[in-house]
Amino acid sequence: MKKLVVAIGGNALAPASDSADAAAQRRRIEATCARLADLIQAGHDVVLTHGNGPQVGNILLQNEETRHLVPAMPLDICGAESQAQIGYVLAQSLRNEFASRKVERDVVCVVTQVLVDAKDPAFANPTKPIGPYYTREDEIIVKKAKGWKMVYDQRGGWRRVVPSPRPIDVVEKDVLRRLVGNGDGRVVIAAGGGGIPVVRRDGKLVGVEAVIDKDLAAAVLAGSIGWKHLVIATDVPRVALDFGKPSQRFLDRLTASEARKYLAQGEFPPGSMGPKIEAVVEFLEAGGEHAVITDLEHLGPAVEGKAGTRIEKK
Repeated sequence: MKKLVVAIGGNALAPASDSADAAAQRRRIEATCARLADLIQAGHDVVLTHGNGPQVGNILLQNEETRHLVPAMPLDICGAESQAQIGYVLAQSLRNEFASRKVERDVVCVVTQVLVDAKDPAFANPTKPIGPYYTREDEIIVKKAKGWKMVYDQRGGWRRVVPSPRPIDVVEKDVLRRLVGNGDGRVVIAAGGGGIPVVRRDGKLVGVEAVIDKDLAAAVLAGSIGWKHLVIATDVPRVALDFGKPSQRFLDRLTASEARKYLAQGEFPPGSMGPKIEAVVEFLEAGGEHAVITDLEHLGPAVEGKAGTRIEKK
């Protein structure tokens, strides 16, 4: 492998166990960038994408807490804000890591729009929880009156749910191809948080109140720039069957057809490993050659075939 699209989860950049302040996130991102720099020093080119769940949740909470002082921003703009804040720290940390190793590599972050279908069934069935928990009845009534769909979460109260439509295309794909295509090893950060969801209306791009799964977006991003290898970094070292049960067993290798079979059998839940397996299968079936799922600690060995779960077409 040489050209890798690497997708890192938002919780990997800001774990729930850590403080949510900027210093804690920077420390975690710096540790992540050391792993990424190892890959790049080993000779791989990297396009990096990332989740934004904890970060955009904090932005939405800030929206709510200060709405009597400043206008609240819609979800697409909050997503753009999270892309920029995470991309800035990632890019700066990577540059600093390269400088410490005397590696000459440029890094650029592109705030990226991802096209979705305005007729996607997800818009009629919002399922993705976002933002803060609400416990006061008057707050819940007000939110529902605003048109929010609310669901009860036993972990803390009522939460807003929004659509999670499937990504179709990357709006800035031509720019991204030019950025990665000249052979100078530039590291490009793109489609953070799954990208800013947009639809086409009357010939114009319009942001929508939705979120895109970042692993599905990573697969579309890889396809849009023509790269054949996808790496998904999550919080477990390998994919497992019967996860969390006494019969749990880790998998070193899978074919796309085996992965789809296990997905259909319910082995990979929608809220955890499911979207990652689905993204990998779609990536391989659309022309990708190889994918790996692992954690940050084993990122380098997994790319070398010595760790993680390797998924191939056959």
